[in-house]
Amino acid sequence: MPVTDPAATDKTGTAWSVRDGLATLDEPAVLLKGALDAVFTRWATEDGARQQSYPPLLRAEDLRTLDYFQNFPHLGNPVTRIRPDRLADRVAALPETATLPAVDLADASHLLPSAACYGCFLHLSGTSADSPVLITTVAQCYRNEDHHDGLRRLWAFTMREIVCVGSAEAVRAHLDRYRERILAFGTALGLTLDRQPATDPFFEKDGSRTLMQMLAPVKDEYLHTDGTAVASTNNHRNFFGERRAISHAGRPAFTGCVAFGLERWTHALGDLFDGDLAAAHRAVRRWGERS
Repeated sequence: MPVTDPAATDKTGTAWSVRDGLATLDEPAVLLKGALDAVFTRWATEDGARQQSYPPLLRAEDLRTLDYFQNFPHLGNPVTRIRPDRLADRVAALPETATLPAVDLADASHLLPSAACYGCFLHLSGTSADSPVLITTVAQCYRNEDHHDGLRRLWAFTMREIVCVGSAEAVRAHLDRYRERILAFGTALGLTLDRQPATDPFFEKDGSRTLMQMLAPVKDEYLHTDGTAVASTNNHRNFFGERRAISHAGRPAFTGCVAFGLERWTHALGDLFDGDLAAAHRAVRRWGERS
């Protein structure tokens, strides 16, 4: 496939093109991405996870309850509309402008998700369970990054997550199991992954949980040799349980999730297999069936 903008593509980008942080995938990349998602989904369902999907927009009001605008305001992508009283001006200006000035836009009440699990925790608000709950979901996610870099760092990307809601012990066991699976799967494929604590903020910066996060990091990333984080394991403790009234055995539930960036896996395997995505696809199907 000819690449329309070589300067904006990854070095193994013969099967994809990227412009402004937005990726177009040709069939080899689509098939590889689908095979990877099938492996991760199978892991989840074999563990008893229920597959769910959530709305593609999140209410700003709900995100405020999660300290989103204290910790991640730089990532947010608000969704709005042209103000009715400005429609005529916009029609008249279309030939002259390629952007929509803020003065023409209504206040934004919703945002695009920056992680797949937000919809899950908002959906579970006010619920209670006596046994651990496992859910898997996939979502198109959006992060307003300060720069883009091929499939390594996109504005819009696909995230598969496997979420555990339950006791602290159940969440730790869930994350430990997937740490082993991710590293073993990478090894089987020939992909060297380096597990490293992430430096992202999660809890409100002046809260007591921040000290706990520094003492026991809540997020580990799994890095390809070029530094691309293809997966992460995340322990939220009882943050979402408290903020969204999610209960386990009569107390605020603990939660944790495992996240896979599907385009990032595609990049890493394209790098490993020197751009031969068909060979990468065969390897994923072969070793995924055994994992």
